[in-house]
Amino acid sequence: MNLHPFRPRLAAALAGYDRQRFLADLGAGLTVGVVALPLAMAFAIASGVKPEQGLVTAVIAGLLISALGGSNVQIGGPAGAFIVIVYGIVERYGLANLLIATMLAGVVLFAMGLFKLGALVRYVPVSIVIGFTNGIAVLIGLSQVKDFFGLHTPKLPADFFAQIDVLASHAHTVNPAAVAIAAASLAVVVLWPKSYAMPTGPIGALARLRRWAAHLPGTVVALVGATVAVTLLQLPVETIGSRFGGIPQSLPPLALPEFSWATVKLLVIPTLTIAILGAIESLLCARVADNMTELPRHDPNQELMAQGVANFAAPLFGGIPATGTIARTVTNVRSGGTTPVAGMVHAGALLAIMLVAAPLALNVPLAALAGILTFVAWNMGEWREFARLKHFQLPYRTVMLGTFLLTVVFDLTVAVEVGLVLACGFFIWRMASLFRVQPVDPKIELPPGVAVFELFGTLFFGAVGQIEELPARLAPGTRCVVLEMHRMVHLDTSGVDALRHLHRALQRVDIALVLANVNDAPLSLVRRSGLEATLGAENIVPTLAEALEQPAGAAAT
Repeated sequence: MNLHPFRPRLAAALAGYDRQRFLADLGAGLTVGVVALPLAMAFAIASGVKPEQGLVTAVIAGLLISALGGSNVQIGGPAGAFIVIVYGIVERYGLANLLIATMLAGVVLFAMGLFKLGALVRYVPVSIVIGFTNGIAVLIGLSQVKDFFGLHTPKLPADFFAQIDVLASHAHTVNPAAVAIAAASLAVVVLWPKSYAMPTGPIGALARLRRWAAHLPGTVVALVGATVAVTLLQLPVETIGSRFGGIPQSLPPLALPEFSWATVKLLVIPTLTIAILGAIESLLCARVADNMTELPRHDPNQELMAQGVANFAAPLFGGIPATGTIARTVTNVRSGGTTPVAGMVHAGALLAIMLVAAPLALNVPLAALAGILTFVAWNMGEWREFARLKHFQLPYRTVMLGTFLLTVVFDLTVAVEVGLVLACGFFIWRMASLFRVQPVDPKIELPPGVAVFELFGTLFFGAVGQIEELPARLAPGTRCVVLEMHRMVHLDTSGVDALRHLHRALQRVDIALVLANVNDAPLSLVRRSGLEATLGAENIVPTLAEALEQPAGAAAT
């Protein structure tokens, strides 16, 4: 079997590596590290685990994805898309089983890359991707309502309607201080200048100030400002310290989660969910990065293998699922990163911050993180696509809205499965509708008793009905039916079987069947399937003219 070689992009990227490129990667990596700091903690907390587990994931998985991946600029780590998935798995199966499912998903991802399945991810319809992305964004936003408003509730359930019920029943516990901090943090993140939106030409003093400010991420400004406000004003809000007891100043020890085959059987669906979502997110992110740079395009199979290694290794230190992250990857590109070294620097910067500044996280208010994640959820959704639905046909609308609603009401696995079934069903219907069997141009003079039909498109299992109906379309006195197949581009075994049944039906009433002008690929299947022997080689002719030269009924067998 021809397996994909394990060939990280780092090796090729380091060829001709010089000091200038290192300084560019160093600056980009440090910038991304600062951006990733609040997001890693926020994603972990929203996922129902401790903030340090998000940081560990960003360090371990971020390092491995960059060092072993197939992209020059991809940045890996915990992602917003996993929040709902991880929260649901922890709620239903527990943290230990989440770690096992993540490691098993790593094995699946590595196998997908090894067996060159990276290109298959591109076949997921865009309607499904938009549907579940918007659904996840809604669920992330809903999950932040508790901390945004400072509600005193029990742990939220994973079910959508149950969450709404719990939040509604505790709406009277709103904390004004938490609302103020969350709203202020959200406003800072929204209004703070963005580095990717800064002008590059000559600018005035105010614009220069904005460009300078844009070097510091708005998320960090919001987090630091909220923390200072809570510390100085002694605001009565929940913090990382009050809920989790702070963040340790070291990586946790390597430990293998308790493993049993009985447990594995229960984790098949969570494992596949993590693997599928990780593959889709990472390769979509890599494609976005490809379109932003002139660097060599990513290797999808190598990227999946790196994702597999990262997701297998991170849980050994208590980490959660990781994938490629668009926001951090875009920041890396905009900051000048050109090789995987930038991603490795980003992981090292996070580790240094964790080792040195962990005690400072004690007073980080959860409301500030909720404000940041609310912005992430809003940016994550492609809300304009709902308004654009009127421009698309029913199949696209059905698949997108169905995937969106199923993601929100049930879960991502159900949504993707049903979405793919709907997409396949609509594709079959569309392809079947494109297949046509129509009489030949009436300007062509036909011998008496000869009926000629032209076949257009693909004769496959979804279109065989038109072949089965053909005998009913014949005029009385027909002695020979010619199928002109020059415009039939594909034939499957169901189509061959339909032609065989047509031949038998015609044979019973003493009508011959002739195939004319059959393209090479369909003709090959006709011969391999034995249909040529059934019809007789003399009844498969290269041109319509030769078919019409035969006396009507002379070719009947």
